[in-house]
Amino acid sequence: QVQLVESGGGLVQPGGSLRLSCAASENINSIAVMGWYRQAPGKQRELVAVIISDGNTNYADSVKGRFTISRDNAKNTVYLQMNSLKPEDTADYYCNAIKLGGLSSWGQGTQVTVSS
Repeated sequence: QVQLVESGGGLVQPGGSLRLSCAASENINSIAVMGWYRQAPGKQRELVAVIISDGNTNYADSVKGRFTISRDNAKNTVYLQMNSLKPEDTADYYCNAIKLGGLSSWGQGTQVTVSS
């Protein structure tokens, strides 16, 4: 199983930016899909963005044009750049990795709070 460690969460004002990082314990070239999910209090976990091993990306409609997912293969790290943050982006953000064969791993989460 891949070990994932998220960082970069915090408190930010509406309109601000944060960059989340997800460091993997192994070469992410061997991971088919990496993604970011979030879970707000009282709500189900939802997909935010994913990046495929070929570089293709997909985003939730609610974050398109504001968030960007990227990967640095040399650092075995996936990033989520979040701009123009809104209060409704407040949630715990989780990194996910799916290896070829379907094995899925989750990080411990990092909290993002958007508030004035």
